[in-house]
Amino acid sequence: MILVAIIACEIGFWLAIIAGLVARYVFRRARLGAALLLAAPVIDLILLMLVGVDLLSGGTASWHHGLAALYIGISVAYGHRMVAWADAKFAEWFRGAGPRPARYGWDYARSCWKDVPRTLLAAAIAAAVLGGLILLVGTPERTSELLRFFPILGVIVAVDTLWALSYTVWPKRAPAVAA
Repeated sequence: MILVAIIACEIGFWLAIIAGLVARYVFRRARLGAALLLAAPVIDLILLMLVGVDLLSGGTASWHHGLAALYIGISVAYGHRMVAWADAKFAEWFRGAGPRPARYGWDYARSCWKDVPRTLLAAAIAAAVLGGLILLVGTPERTSELLRFFPILGVIVAVDTLWALSYTVWPKRAPAVAA
């Protein structure tokens, strides 16, 4: 059930963002667009409540519950950036505005390093959610699966750090412009 809830929340998250941006750019209704964009964090709260209710009603934690914690952490840490990215894309499509971000050179390396603290924040939020669920349920037999997610959070932070480091040590060069 929790896996279905995660999928539904992910779909709901992007539908709220798309609806908000369509209201903003297509229908020129900025307030409605902002209200719809505010639905995205509400979806995270709904998922958190569903996970809590599932475990408190006697459910045994599975990797789905850990995935829900990770989803919430990423959504909170990267949510604003994802909305800004989607907003920039809509602005580009509907207004022809905004330069495309470079995916090479030192600017991109700096951008990658800016993601490392966000990823660390996402992992910390996910760890807090996992720890909170473990404490809330209070039955190690039912929450032992959640403990397996902590090393995964470390791997995620390590991979993101290595990604940023790789672009710092070996920056991609800008493509050659044909004459």
